[in-house]
Amino acid sequence: MNLLFKIGFLEISIVNIIDITLVSLLLYQIYKLLRGSVAIKIFLGFLSIYLVYLLVSALRMELLSIILGQFMGVGVIAAIIIFAPEIRKFLLIIGRSSILSNENVWQELLFWRKRETHAFNINPIIEASKTLSGTNMGALMVISRSTELKFYAESGDLIDAIISKRLLISIFNKYSPLHDGAVIIYNGKVKAARCILPVTERDVPAQFGLRHRAAIGMSEATDTLILIVSEETGQISLAKNGKILHNLSFQEVREFLNDYLTGVDIDEKFEPITVYERNRFKGSRSASSAS
Repeated sequence: MNLLFKIGFLEISIVNIIDITLVSLLLYQIYKLLRGSVAIKIFLGFLSIYLVYLLVSALRMELLSIILGQFMGVGVIAAIIIFAPEIRKFLLIIGRSSILSNENVWQELLFWRKRETHAFNINPIIEASKTLSGTNMGALMVISRSTELKFYAESGDLIDAIISKRLLISIFNKYSPLHDGAVIIYNGKVKAARCILPVTERDVPAQFGLRHRAAIGMSEATDTLILIVSEETGQISLAKNGKILHNLSFQEVREFLNDYLTGVDIDEKFEPITVYERNRFKGSRSASSAS
């Protein structure tokens, strides 16, 4: 059994250490997934009741064990219903991080092709963003490097046109019938416009409107980089993996786009919503104290 050591009557083996480590990692990932949402309080409540159930079972409190045992049996079904959005999000994260989620993986395996990076000329995106920002025209652009996002593209109007500054500006013009929604960009082409994106169910700062909520929701569901131009302020934001960077310069946007399209890991550079809210609170408090 590969016994490592004993603590009283407990015998600790290598398998036990691996088991405890894996359970700890699983609980940590669940906490990260639920952090910042109302569901975290429900999860902690379920966890507390389960720990009490284990305690009373160990102490052989039969009546309380029976009551809590019945609750835990029904609680599994209740948890599936309550945490349905979080479970769906968890499965999406697993699916998108799997090697099998890549549409071209079978071609690469069968024909031994070297995986190609989908870098392309991003100047039209930068130049269009400058014009849109300067004229306070809102925009939402989904940039993908690994998939055409057909499911989301089919929710809008298919275009499949080579990307250009004039095309993007005309799409997001306030009087254009295509401006309401997102543009999907893949492999140097605008695949579709007026696309509907999933909206995040997490709490976000009040200053973030529907575009930012949709961008965060899309970044949670897919491995894409989403560019947002605020209609109110003209500020540029980027969303990735459920996190966001706000009020970026165009040079920063260019660097992030180039890194993302060439396969550089940029996830660690993005801030969670809770961190952004905390920094904003500190900034407003210091400003008020200075005045």
